[in-house]
Amino acid sequence: MSDGYFTVAEAKENLIVIERSKFICNVRPVVDEDDARAFIEEIRKKHSLANHNCYAYIADDKGLVQKFSDDGEPQGTAGLPMLNVLKNKRMYKTAVVVTRYFGGIKLGTGGLTRAYGGSVSECLAITKIANMQRAVKFELTADYDLYSKLVKFLVGDNLRVLNTDFADNVKVLIVIKADLADSFSEKIVDLFNGKLVPVKVEELSFAF
Repeated sequence: MSDGYFTVAEAKENLIVIERSKFICNVRPVVDEDDARAFIEEIRKKHSLANHNCYAYIADDKGLVQKFSDDGEPQGTAGLPMLNVLKNKRMYKTAVVVTRYFGGIKLGTGGLTRAYGGSVSECLAITKIANMQRAVKFELTADYDLYSKLVKFLVGDNLRVLNTDFADNVKVLIVIKADLADSFSEKIVDLFNGKLVPVKVEELSFAF
């Protein structure tokens, strides 16, 4: 699992115009590489008459699954600058497509590089960003007479209650920052004299 990363919290589209060329940036969070490819194909179909649909993505949470395309622009002037923006901002599990409608004025390699990289940067600047941090998910099973005491304990910026199920007893699903997981478990066991023992469900990345 990664040590944390950023991703976009929503899909976003942004348009900039440079020397009469339209650069339309679409960015979206993705689950994996297949999801990234599906997103790229969706934008290609939407802008099938465009001169170029260049893309870049980092599809995993470690920054290892990455790909880019210049889609007909001079090599190294579109997809790579776009990918570099994602890498520099540590934007993982994120895909971006920049569509260009040519306006009749050539920008040159330097101008294209700035246009494509800048298009992504501007789009990210207006998009909600999620800070994904290493976390641990726990399940807590408590008798009803312990629940009110437990609720008072499950507060704080470093912890989130995901779900509470009321049946024969109360099952609470929580997620907590990874570096606090061990001390959290110890405190729970101590506070409830061993009557409540957190069960680790999984490690994951989570936006607190």
